[in-house]
Amino acid sequence: MHARLVPRLSIFMFVQYLIWGSWYVAMGSYLLSTLKFSGAQTGLAYGAFAIGAMISPFLTGLLADRWFATEKMIAVFNLIGAALLVLLSKLTTFGAFYPVLIAYCVMYVPTLSLGNSLSFHHLESPDTEFPRVKIWSAFGWIVAGLIISRLQAEKSSLQFVVAAIISLALGLYSFTLPHTPPRNVGQQISIGQVLGLEALALFRRPSFAIFVLCTFLICIPLYFYFVMMITYLDQLGWTNPAAKMTLAQVSDMVFLALLPWFLGKLGYKKTLLLGMLAWLTRYVLMAYGNSPGALGTAMLYGAIILHGICYDFLFITGQMYVDDQANERIRGAAQGLIAFVLWGVGAFAGTTLAGRIMDAHKLPEALGAITHDWWGIWVIPAALAAGVIVLFAAAFREERKKS
Repeated sequence: MHARLVPRLSIFMFVQYLIWGSWYVAMGSYLLSTLKFSGAQTGLAYGAFAIGAMISPFLTGLLADRWFATEKMIAVFNLIGAALLVLLSKLTTFGAFYPVLIAYCVMYVPTLSLGNSLSFHHLESPDTEFPRVKIWSAFGWIVAGLIISRLQAEKSSLQFVVAAIISLALGLYSFTLPHTPPRNVGQQISIGQVLGLEALALFRRPSFAIFVLCTFLICIPLYFYFVMMITYLDQLGWTNPAAKMTLAQVSDMVFLALLPWFLGKLGYKKTLLLGMLAWLTRYVLMAYGNSPGALGTAMLYGAIILHGICYDFLFITGQMYVDDQANERIRGAAQGLIAFVLWGVGAFAGTTLAGRIMDAHKLPEALGAITHDWWGIWVIPAALAAGVIVLFAAAFREERKKS
């Protein structure tokens, strides 16, 4: 069976991210342009994923560990998710749309960690085989962007219908994945264990506390990109923006392959600092990306292509740093706690602030297709990123003096 396992898991990763990429990138354009939601409402909509991330540890830590096989949980969550996606495609008011989107994210987000867990459980050599499996998630995201642009669904509820069809297919496919029974049947699991509170002991180390604080703070400006980028490109007259934004995932694959080399040369903290600097550079490029002609276009493509450094050097490096700092007993708890802080609380704070900033910078009168003061918007996350970089560099320098 093992000879077929890597291809089977690769298909799973591809389709799993095909679902996510089908709606997450283009949703902002649909909500703002078609449903006429406000910036604050759009920010809250993107924050629904963060709410899913905050609830996810309870579902994965309780249900998958104690009662249900992992592959069956993934299958059922995707089947329920397919129904919720169809419902989302029919809702046009924020009051109806938002709670259903939260419900969907509560179903979808746990499948990400459950899929990783299932893969690690069954692969014979996860250190070498899992990267070969995981890289297909980037391909899924790329294909999703191409499909949505091909269907011209950036401003249409069709994006949710596409995601629903794929979610239905993945739900059925997931029943065929290797059986992965619950690990702690009959054992008592505390809420503290579910939330990874055992890992709080790591905060006694000043360097770890600084890492968590700075990565949490950098999460706030980085979500401006996800909430507003496709709307920005659309207002600048870009055609097929979802397809063009898939260059970010191409960059992701390239820099993920280069990450071990950078870590070997720079170490964890300098690599993290480079990731933060990439976010600052990205927002500077976006602030000036509305310049006329080829220069502005080049700046925007540069901002998209920086994604590999922005994501891999910050979050993948961060996950590896946490793994390095934690011992075997609390390693899983540490990863769960960091995911809760960054992908949950940090993401919700970032998406909420992004939506409010967008509303505050709406122009009294539209200048053609331009409805917002985009330079004023992008300067804010650039300034926030710069502040985090100064804090992280100063703390890093102080730590080196003490050592």
